[in-house]
Amino acid sequence: MKMLAVFEKGPRLRLIGHLDLMRAMQRALRRSDLPIRYSQGFNPHILLTFAAPLNLGAVGEREIMEVPVEGTVDPAFFLDRLNAALPPDLKILACRAVEDTHKSPMALLRAARYSAQPEGGADDVAPFIGPFLAQKTVPAVKKTKSGEKEVDIRPMIHELSCRDGRIFATLDLREESTCKMELLLDRLYAFAGLETPHFLVRRLMLLGEDGNAFVPLEDV
Repeated sequence: MKMLAVFEKGPRLRLIGHLDLMRAMQRALRRSDLPIRYSQGFNPHILLTFAAPLNLGAVGEREIMEVPVEGTVDPAFFLDRLNAALPPDLKILACRAVEDTHKSPMALLRAARYSAQPEGGADDVAPFIGPFLAQKTVPAVKKTKSGEKEVDIRPMIHELSCRDGRIFATLDLREESTCKMELLLDRLYAFAGLETPHFLVRRLMLLGEDGNAFVPLEDV
């Protein structure tokens, strides 16, 4: 059995990297005394997996991780025990039990929904969103392990809008095609002829796919 857990990484922890997040979760799982399943071998460890790393500096409102457990565990019990061992701003919001044969969240992940709060609001860039989306291509330079690579991010942008001083976007988050919110904002502000301001990025939700429609990954 595996427990699929939805958790929040709050604003005060936005500068904690992915490896530190993993360690914090592993320590909390050990303190919780939950029947967690460990790997076999000379150095047993918790078989913890995350749907996708969160960029440094971003808030995660509904992140997803998968925790293998021994036997049958009540989701409400799992949530309460793990939350009791976690620090503020890192809390389990929901969880459900799935079979071991259930595909991993990473394998089911297709996209993510984001918001960005620029300093001073987004009114200055809002009029440029329509023309920006009307472009057939949006060239951008992505940093990869092998160096910099020029890509067209337009097919990776599924939605882009502005309201209440914030910018919202739905972007590809697949192994073969990923567009970060920071890269999109850089290209949008460059298109508008504006200097890119400082902003707080929130990953609002991770998305899977049902047919041709995106759905919350936690429900897939």
